Amino acid sequence: MLDRLATRLATAALRLPPARTRRVTLTRDIPVRVRDGVPLRTDHYAPDLPAAPTVLIRTPYGRGGPMRLLGRVAAERGFHVVIQSCRGTFGSGGAFAPLVHEREDGLDTLDWLRRQPWWSGAFGMFGASYQGFVQWALAADAGEELRAMVAVVTASGTRDSTYAGESFALDTVLTWAELLQAQTVPWLARQWELKRGQPRLVAALAHLPLAEADRVATGVTVPFFQEWLRHHTPDADYWHPRVFGGRIAEVQAPVAMVSGWHDIFLPAQLRDFAALRAAGAQPRLTVGPWTHGSPGLLLAGLRDGLDHLDEHLAGRRPRGRSAAGPTAPVRVHVGGAGAGWRDLPDWPPPSAPTPWHLHPAGGLSTAAPVPSAPDGFHYDPADPTPSLGGPLLVAQRAGPVDNRPVEARPDVLTFTSAPLDAPVEVIGPVRAEIHLRSELSHLDVFVRLCDVDRRGRSWNVCDGLVRVAPDRFPADAAGVVRVPVELWPTAHRFAAGHRLRVQVSGGAHPRYARNPGTGEPLGTAVTLRAGWREILHDPQCPSAVVLPVVPPATQLSTSRKNPS
Repeated sequence: MLDRLATRLATAALRLPPARTRRVTLTRDIPVRVRDGVPLRTDHYAPDLPAAPTVLIRTPYGRGGPMRLLGRVAAERGFHVVIQSCRGTFGSGGAFAPLVHEREDGLDTLDWLRRQPWWSGAFGMFGASYQGFVQWALAADAGEELRAMVAVVTASGTRDSTYAGESFALDTVLTWAELLQAQTVPWLARQWELKRGQPRLVAALAHLPLAEADRVATGVTVPFFQEWLRHHTPDADYWHPRVFGGRIAEVQAPVAMVSGWHDIFLPAQLRDFAALRAAGAQPRLTVGPWTHGSPGLLLAGLRDGLDHLDEHLAGRRPRGRSAAGPTAPVRVHVGGAGAGWRDLPDWPPPSAPTPWHLHPAGGLSTAAPVPSAPDGFHYDPADPTPSLGGPLLVAQRAGPVDNRPVEARPDVLTFTSAPLDAPVEVIGPVRAEIHLRSELSHLDVFVRLCDVDRRGRSWNVCDGLVRVAPDRFPADAAGVVRVPVELWPTAHRFAAGHRLRVQVSGGAHPRYARNPGTGEPLGTAVTLRAGWREILHDPQCPSAVVLPVVPPATQLSTSRKNPS
């Protein structure tokens, strides 16, 4: 009774489509045995509707709470909903090893589904973050029975996101390891730890060597954290069976993607979108003003997901969809001035790549660089430049924030434009090219684009970091290193009267592990070397950020309606 009441309240509050049935039977803790005999605990929500297709959700985060509500909401809309705990989590046998068993366990679960009397011969998959990785692990082998996928803030591989710019996403990985371990402790103990501000995790993020950080954060050694520290090089064989992007072209099911401009997996997810388009598929994409755990993101994922499953799995026209044809395949939220939603025929939209050059005296302009002396700063990994907002795993610390505190540090250079005479709209991939000299050959380059409002507040829009080593970016005869930096893609409108600002610094800790400056191995480095570096911005070394500017004549109209 309470479950039914909660579902009705949620349906009304979230403006979800009406139920097709209120009669749902829940069978809990079904032991689905996979090929090595391990039982995977599984819940089945069965609607009293004939020939209902199935929605499969595989998760390491438990089957209660929000998942239980999701199961009943989707079942009331005419789907058998099967929610399964990944091995080693919430009663399932075996040990949890990220990405290792998901393909085989997914295939064995599909084989179990085929043997059920209620199986209709068609299924879809749904889920966010790790629940999306398990979809990609199975998708290429599922064949025609897989009719739809809903992939929310996720990607076909985690390697590129874990080592963004060939650094190490310390905050994301260690916070996730701590979260997984916290699932095994009593609820009250966890709430006390959160109330105290997670002091063990805070200490672990600052700890060296990193190989001890998991024990500092959780009290135990976390095997996958140790493995990810060891197997961090681009050619590591370790990642080959754990990345599923190589088979995207074989996926037959229509895919709906939902992400946020400040999500940790956004660049990888957009690469998946591009790979599907290159293979001739027609994926759908929604990108909003969200971080990895934003409530708005989860709501949009649920609404878009139910619509997608209705259309492609159940063969029903989604609510609000006219008979005239489908909506645009890409829908993005443009932030900044006049923020609102845009419908696009594809991603990225047409734009003019426009270099904004770094200039002396902290200037930033589309004008060509002029002869000038470089600007310099001293980076000390013992006092690392802190990260502030941006794409982080924990929503409360992520997203746009006023960057003035970090910009006031002596180890951060800022380059700022004059107030804009007219709005500048930027939609698409963003990149930078930084020319530098450094007394150390091992260093990081962090570049961030900000929107400075009329009150002087500096709001981060997008950013990126690259780890520099002599074998990756050799210096020229003058000792200058050219460093290309891929920033997060964005959709943002800088208002007239606002200014663009570019930060250049030596890191963003603890979002990225600090660069010790020594070239020591990632997990065992303890020696910290500080050093001076110079950022060049003359005609021979034109450091710049290249923005995908949408010309005013081709800017599309903005809709303020919610994407779903």
